[in-house]
Amino acid sequence: MATGCIFCRIASGEMKTEFLHQDADVVAFRDIKPRAPVHVLIVPRSHVPTVADVPHSDHSLIGHMMAVAVLLAKQEKVAGSGYRLVINSGADSGQEVHHLHMHLLGGKRLGAMA
Repeated sequence: MATGCIFCRIASGEMKTEFLHQDADVVAFRDIKPRAPVHVLIVPRSHVPTVADVPHSDHSLIGHMMAVAVLLAKQEKVAGSGYRLVINSGADSGQEVHHLHMHLLGGKRLGAMA
């Protein structure tokens, strides 16, 4: 756990949040500043600052996050209409919390990406 990391505190249970999914490797919860009707964050329990920092020995973590996103898209009833998965990496991408996380966005027509 990284000192002061809000996602580490949430994943460890230190900060109470309703989990939509949790397992040994990741937790998922609603974004507090949603950009779409469905906006879920999928966060590894271990602290990894960016996608570029995922250890080579743990590349399966990204695949697991994707599998959880697909499961949640079905659970949130956006699998049929479509959804977007986003991982920002670094300041120029707009990453605000420097703990790897994936956004699942859906529930409305999303604009084109820049």
